[in-house]
Amino acid sequence: MAEKGSGKDKGKTAAKGAPKGAAKGVDKKAAKAAVAPAAKGAEKGSAPPALKGTPRLKEYYRDECVPQMMQEFRYKSPMQVPRLKKVVVNIGLGEAIQNIKLLESASAELMTVTGQKPVVTRAKKSIAAFKLREGMPIGCMVTLRRDRMYYFLDKLMNVVLPRVRDFRGVSERAFDGRGNYTLGIKEQIIFPEIDYDQIDKVRGMNITIVTSADTDGEGKFLLKLLGMPFRR
Repeated sequence: MAEKGSGKDKGKTAAKGAPKGAAKGVDKKAAKAAVAPAAKGAEKGSAPPALKGTPRLKEYYRDECVPQMMQEFRYKSPMQVPRLKKVVVNIGLGEAIQNIKLLESASAELMTVTGQKPVVTRAKKSIAAFKLREGMPIGCMVTLRRDRMYYFLDKLMNVVLPRVRDFRGVSERAFDGRGNYTLGIKEQIIFPEIDYDQIDKVRGMNITIVTSADTDGEGKFLLKLLGMPFRR
């Protein structure tokens, strides 16, 4: 009886010990090894390494701009405070009708500046005077949202615009009546990512900042708090 009981006890302890040890050692290591590549792949697919972390401008908006706007416009809830929705960067290329290579270089420059692949814009209707037919590529554009939008605006307001020659601020009259602001840039070489020796032509672009503000006054106050250098 003693030998039989001891054998059972040994079997029980061995049976108990094996899964327990495996769960602590092998299973956890295997789980970590399986999760790590998936996490890395998700990070790689969603955003490049440069976009890790919360954007500085987004934190500033949440911590500083929201309380000031609630005090200024007497909002009852933080959800009523206007926010940035998207930033659209557009390059129009009418001369791409004769030379399609201009569109390729413009798309490459726009991707370098924004960090996102542009979409080719095409003509909506035919115009015989400009030798334009419906569906022909005439430009490229990028729509930035979320963290990319905040990174781009932070760079635009603090690095790019001060590099403009004889810069005295941007106009306050470029609002559309619904709180959205459009800014025109004449030269793409003011962006630090653009190498002057590598470009084929100096070209401009339009930058539209879309907000959730109902009026131009609210949109202007929001952009001013974020750091947009308006002309005085």
